[in-house]
Amino acid sequence: MNLTPIVIEQNGRGERSYDIYSRLLQDRIIILFGEITDATSASIISQLLFLSSTDEKKDIYIYINSPGGSVTSGLSIYDTMKYIKPRVVTIGMGLCASMGAFLLSSGDKRYALENTKVMIHQPLGGAKGQATDIMIVAEEIISIKKKLNEILSKNTKQPLSKIEQDTERDFYMDSKKALEYGIIDEIIKNNNKI
Repeated sequence: MNLTPIVIEQNGRGERSYDIYSRLLQDRIIILFGEITDATSASIISQLLFLSSTDEKKDIYIYINSPGGSVTSGLSIYDTMKYIKPRVVTIGMGLCASMGAFLLSSGDKRYALENTKVMIHQPLGGAKGQATDIMIVAEEIISIKKKLNEILSKNTKQPLSKIEQDTERDFYMDSKKALEYGIIDEIIKNNNKI
């Protein structure tokens, strides 16, 4: 069961209630928790575009706790982060794996809470059918892998050869290793830093 908390604010004109996500959005905070799907990306992209349209100068904050998910959905979020004018600050918490780690590394300013785990790896995929169909899908997965590795290399300032080697299998990091690796810029213990 998914319960969304309601926040009640009082002012001189009475009370107003919001679901927690709408209230956080007023403070330019977006929550990206769970698997990255088409529905998730539509929600995140809509929020990014909305916040960009309300103020192009104020930063947007995305809190990420995600095991990853669809590469195309994640890349659409990435492209939108780069498309809009406001700076996008990413904050990792819990687990940022696969596309979750990729998006964490793609912020204009990148943070992680102290106990965050980060995992990078190559894209997953599969195919069935005729041999030529399987070959087409395999070539596409290899192309996507190359693109993701190039972006991750640019984000982390790691040599492409190191990214290629490290993403061959699941590569886990705690927040300290993620900082050394270049996935994040800083480990934070309280929000006074951001």
